[in-house]
Amino acid sequence: MSILNKIASVLAFVIGAMAIFAGGRVLLGNDPGYYVINWLPLYNYTMGILTLFITATLIWMNGRFAMPAAIGTFGLHAIVMLILQTAYSGVVASDSIQAMTLRLVVWVIILGLMVAQARSIAKNRKKDMIG
Repeated sequence: MSILNKIASVLAFVIGAMAIFAGGRVLLGNDPGYYVINWLPLYNYTMGILTLFITATLIWMNGRFAMPAAIGTFGLHAIVMLILQTAYSGVVASDSIQAMTLRLVVWVIILGLMVAQARSIAKNRKKDMIG
């Protein structure tokens, strides 16, 4: 059983659901009370949908493309964070930076769990081959 991948998948599901909720509220016209960069809610909503229905599912099933999907998701979030910190540094809301920081931290944890699971599987296969 790949318990570490299951935990990683649940984390991905939760962070994806949070992005859908946050992005969806703003897209539906809910004013958060601070300046919102016009493309950021759509990015959050879209990434939440992709994370929830593709990445979390691939991780849960230990699919062949689970690791590339997780790395890609982390990479996109890192690129957006870099854009927010540079091109939008004077206007981006602190809530947006905090949310993106949380996403990045959670994705580092998810990737760490997936790497640990992959190493455990490889170690067990090696033991089976030797013994």
